[in-house]
Amino acid sequence: MISKAYDVTAEAEAGSSSIRWALAGLSLSILLAALGTSIANVGLPTFAQAFDASFQQVQWIVLSYLLAITTLIVSVGRLGDIMGRRRLLLAGIALFTLASVLCGLAPTLSLLIAARAAQGLGAAVMTALALAFVGETVPREKTGSAMGLLGTMSAVGTALGPSLGGVLIAGLGWRALFLVMAPIGILTFLLALRYLPTSAQPTKLDRKALDLPGTALLGLTLAAYALAMTAGRGHFNGLNIALLLAALLGLCLFLLVEARLPSPLIRPASFRDRLLSASLAMNVLVASVIVTTLVVAPFYLSHVLGLNAALVGLVMSTGPVVSVLSGVPAGRIVDRFGAPRIVLFGLAQMAAGAFALSVLPVMFGVPGYVAAIALLSPGYQLFQAANNTAVMMDVSPDRRGIISGMLNLSRNLGLITGASVLGALFAFAAGTTDITLAAPEAIATGMRVTFLVDAGLMIVALVIAVASRAFTKSASKGVS
Repeated sequence: MISKAYDVTAEAEAGSSSIRWALAGLSLSILLAALGTSIANVGLPTFAQAFDASFQQVQWIVLSYLLAITTLIVSVGRLGDIMGRRRLLLAGIALFTLASVLCGLAPTLSLLIAARAAQGLGAAVMTALALAFVGETVPREKTGSAMGLLGTMSAVGTALGPSLGGVLIAGLGWRALFLVMAPIGILTFLLALRYLPTSAQPTKLDRKALDLPGTALLGLTLAAYALAMTAGRGHFNGLNIALLLAALLGLCLFLLVEARLPSPLIRPASFRDRLLSASLAMNVLVASVIVTTLVVAPFYLSHVLGLNAALVGLVMSTGPVVSVLSGVPAGRIVDRFGAPRIVLFGLAQMAAGAFALSVLPVMFGVPGYVAAIALLSPGYQLFQAANNTAVMMDVSPDRRGIISGMLNLSRNLGLITGASVLGALFAFAAGTTDITLAAPEAIATGMRVTFLVDAGLMIVALVIAVASRAFTKSASKGVS
């Protein structure tokens, strides 16, 4: 009896250890994808000098990576459902690692941009499938904690990129920005290879289920939309309108194609799922609000409060630092109190934080900004952990990849749209087309108006959450 009890205990400890190492591999996948997004921005002036190129040319080092993630993340999620998530995730990690080396060794700007696009494809695979793998890796009652951990690693990667990039450029040159990710990629690959569970083998029918026409149409549509939001660097013109019309046409064609295929990339009926549709809509709104802090705050802190670049960076690090510290506790709170309740609480806290950003910095300067951000950021982590848990917990195994891809896509679209639309609102409220030339009073007005609108967006998200929860309760009563 003692021997059997010892064996059971040893097996439980071994299983717990494997789960921890598997989560470490998934966490590093998220960290690398976020680091790849944020680390290159700080090097744009250096790239322009190294390649004797204009800003418009070198910005494609950043855009090619973002476009690859945005346009392909849903497709790679579906591909993981078809061919097996473990196999595809390993391939994505390997591609990201190899592309990081190629970026670091690239002799020309065009080759660097191409390698960054490949790196973005690897990041799309890692981002979509790491989230999808949670259901196969951790017990159901620990889903929130795992989602909180992944949210923390995303915040770490985003926060670490600019500071680490600055140190690497100063000490080792721009090539180190990319080469530093290679050894982390190798470690991530080894952890995933050793500890990730093997998914059920897809059937022959599944292997034929990849929707190539839908994949191509969705990719082109998303690329047109992303370019429409980023082209012109804030100046909306005929090119932006043409790209938006192309995106609208592409969306119509995509929906027509999907409605006629027996195995579509995205089932149109999926959007009749109130929980999923509400979660995607809230994700877009929340991401739009979060990106506003990155667009608006630098101008306010430097032009209104008179901080130098170093102090602006230090003050703006408040948000990422608070996000890092609150991510794991947020996941545990979700596990304890339930995802639906914490979605509401997180959105309410974000609404309060956005309103505080419109008032406190004007009243108290830097301390007011720090206090408001310290209120907004934990609310964001609570929402992310709860929203991802609510959606992914009950998804069937054969759809985890595609649903994870859709969640990540909605976040990316929110970031792109928020940076463009709310950035334009900031300039409009400040009464100028060139915010760098605006008077301090105008910038203060622009910030106040923009974050009041953000608070309104969070109230809209709250209404969506309440309506979705009410519908779910009434539907469950009807079934019972």
